Amino acid sequence: GQHRVEEQQRQQQQQQQQTNSTQAPCRRSRTTGTTARSTTRRADHTRRSVSTRNLNSASEYGLRCKREIWRSQLVLAKIRAAARSLLTMDENDPKRIFEGEALLRRMVRYGLLTEDENKLDFVLQLSTQRFLERRLQTKVFKQGLAKSIHHARVLIRQRHIRVGKRLVNVPSFMVRTDSEKHIDFAFSSPFGQSRPGRVARKNAAKGNAAEEEE
Repeated sequence: GQHRVEEQQRQQQQQQQQTNSTQAPCRRSRTTGTTARSTTRRADHTRRSVSTRNLNSASEYGLRCKREIWRSQLVLAKIRAAARSLLTMDENDPKRIFEGEALLRRMVRYGLLTEDENKLDFVLQLSTQRFLERRLQTKVFKQGLAKSIHHARVLIRQRHIRVGKRLVNVPSFMVRTDSEKHIDFAFSSPFGQSRPGRVARKNAAKGNAAEEEE
């Protein structure tokens, strides 16, 4: 009799588990891609040094958060992986010749490599700092259009900066070597050729009114 009771209890538990599994809501699969990769968990002292290095880079280049560094590291990892896979092929392989030359041309076009560094081995030596140096925010500050690296970010976000005839409001915009000389204030910006801003016009009107009273 006791065995029958235990078997009945087991059957009831199994039936209850099956009903719970059928009634559980379905989770939607995540379809979004990865845009950044955080640092993997290592020993505490290694993680501290990596975190300190990322904080120094964030303050030096005026980044909003570490995620912008992780995004650059993810792009760099993909480029290195492509170069590493091409290096495993034979030098006369047509795929290595075609894709390798295209990769090197793109690196030179964005200023990540010089024209003398025309080998895939130099791609493996790229660092995150080279990517951060090519950002529009860094270029605006180094060309003297902004008072500080943080002021450069504000100017870009407030749509005061153009690259050629294109108005760019993304601080992480990668500047090509042939576009560096075309970075300037936008035509619609009061810092450029447009009329003064609202506050400047208001102050000028106050100054004119004070002169008329005198």
